Amino acid sequence: MVEQKTPARVGAGVPTLGRRLSRRKPVEKLVAETESGHGLHRTMGFWQLSMIGIGATLGTGIFVVLGEAVPIAGPAVVLSFVLAGVTALFSALAYAEMAGMIPASGSAYSYSYATMGEFMAWVCGWCLMLTYGVSVAAVGVGWGQYIDELLRLTTGLSMPEAFLVGPLEGGLINLPAAIVVLLSMFALLAGVRESTRANAVMVAVKVAVLVMFVAIAVTAVQDGNFAPFMPMGMAGVSAAGATLFFSYIGFDSASTASEEAKNPQRDLPRAIMFSMIVVTAIYCLVAFSAVGAINWTGFVEGRTSLAGILTVVTGTPIWAVIFAAGAVLALASVVLVVLYSQTRILYAMSRDGLIPKAFSKVDAKGTPRANTVITSVLIALLAALIPLGPLADATAIGTLFAFALVNVAVLVLRRNRPDLKRAFRMPGAPVTPVLGVLACAYLMFSMSLSVWIAFGAWLVLGLAIYFGYSMRRSELEREETVEAGA
Repeated sequence: MVEQKTPARVGAGVPTLGRRLSRRKPVEKLVAETESGHGLHRTMGFWQLSMIGIGATLGTGIFVVLGEAVPIAGPAVVLSFVLAGVTALFSALAYAEMAGMIPASGSAYSYSYATMGEFMAWVCGWCLMLTYGVSVAAVGVGWGQYIDELLRLTTGLSMPEAFLVGPLEGGLINLPAAIVVLLSMFALLAGVRESTRANAVMVAVKVAVLVMFVAIAVTAVQDGNFAPFMPMGMAGVSAAGATLFFSYIGFDSASTASEEAKNPQRDLPRAIMFSMIVVTAIYCLVAFSAVGAINWTGFVEGRTSLAGILTVVTGTPIWAVIFAAGAVLALASVVLVVLYSQTRILYAMSRDGLIPKAFSKVDAKGTPRANTVITSVLIALLAALIPLGPLADATAIGTLFAFALVNVAVLVLRRNRPDLKRAFRMPGAPVTPVLGVLACAYLMFSMSLSVWIAFGAWLVLGLAIYFGYSMRRSELEREETVEAGA
């Protein structure tokens, strides 16, 4: 009778397909792995985690993608930032609760593994690969634009077009985009302590130049520039919000640093919420000042215009030079932190056996060296060849899907494991997690058919890898095989 109550098995003790897809990694096991003393080193406190969140978030969305969103939404781009920010806030609250319970480097991937099973964890992790990998490439493309603008402002020269855009835009290679990714790789290889210090300096610079922009641009704000406020209607606001959601994904980076935090249960929820508040306030202020100072029709899609606004407002290029120089450092910090986050997601997936073990091997400094090099080189190639627009949209849809799963994870653990200690509780649950899922779905369905086709193709590739490799090499699969043979 006891045998009949165990999960159904076929053949020589092999679990059924349904059981293999739904097997979960216990929360206690996830936590035990983070406390084993092997692998990553715990060196970060609240401020370092906050700087990671701000460093990964405050970047391309305001420095570059704003120029692409304004032609879609008009002056109502401010509402697009609010819409994207509210959507991100629901997920940030969910992340804060989950990070306080499961301080694992896998972030949303680990949360899904503990609540929805291995298959959904793989799908989430696969989406996070898209989110982080493509995000780094997209920011690298934006960095190249500011390098060119800084060169033009200071010398009157521009980089050859063939080395500033990839083949899809008529060039050969986006050389600056590839360079910044590789420079970030070397910074990460130097060690976490060194790279977090460099990030903190760059975060301070980027906040300073954005505050400078607001202080100057707000003096030129004119009421007439806000009319018509929504030239494309609410559809334009939603479409721009979906693209701008890419601007908020960085708060997740703090949770990927869980296993390198000194006190993750206490500091991670605080760092996630603090970074969200700071970033949202700056985004809305910059967007308001930009569209108030220059009529929205003056924004050129695909090119940054914030430095140009400063020149128009002040009548001198000096402020634009300072801003462009600050933007170069600002975007470099995003590349650094998001690349770091990508390597930690891969580290967690490798530890679980879903991708090759080379990605979870660390050196004496606690750095996953092979993981960092392989990931950086592949992303550098992506940044060198693919333009910014498609990269940003692909990143946003993958992020929205992963964030929706984190909201679901909160609901599952609230029901199945109410006994777990929660350092932070998502207020308003279960209503707020449901709203988080619906908000993510709303923005996903605001995206174009071409983005959905690209996302679908990415998922099909991921499923092929899972069923062809990952499911058979999973650590849980190995453990169940050993138990079946015992």
